[in-house]
Amino acid sequence: MTILTEGIVMGLVATAAMDLWGLLLNRLAGLPLSNWGRAGRWVVQVAQGRVFHDDIGAVAPVPREVQIGWAFHYAVGVIYGVALAVLMGPGWLAAPTFLPAWVFSIVMIGFGWFLMQPAMGAGMAASRTPNPWRARALGLAAHTVFGLGLWIGAMV
Repeated sequence: MTILTEGIVMGLVATAAMDLWGLLLNRLAGLPLSNWGRAGRWVVQVAQGRVFHDDIGAVAPVPREVQIGWAFHYAVGVIYGVALAVLMGPGWLAAPTFLPAWVFSIVMIGFGWFLMQPAMGAGMAASRTPNPWRARALGLAAHTVFGLGLWIGAMV
């Protein structure tokens, strides 16, 4: 496989792992599933030139926002997978270890905390949510699962 192909596989496996983690938390702990419609709405708003919102939920819904959100979610996962594959190179891909995948995934949470969440009205690192530390902890756990998925995807 090429580095690009391996990165795509890594990103898909990691994103699916994170989604399964969210589903598990929903079924076992009653936590809500991710609302990819809001992410899709935000993507459409960005395409129209507006990045930051006080509350993306107050913005009028757009057609196919859920599908756009899911596509965006998986596209970001693939981009992260390809980025890690390129950064680590063929040596790591031949014998992947968990630590680099985990560190990379934890660093990547910065895009969510410092771009996506503020842009959608949740504040920096979920500071405007009802329970910011819980949201942060759940984000770190989800990105740990994502890192595990990157590592597993690299071993495929």
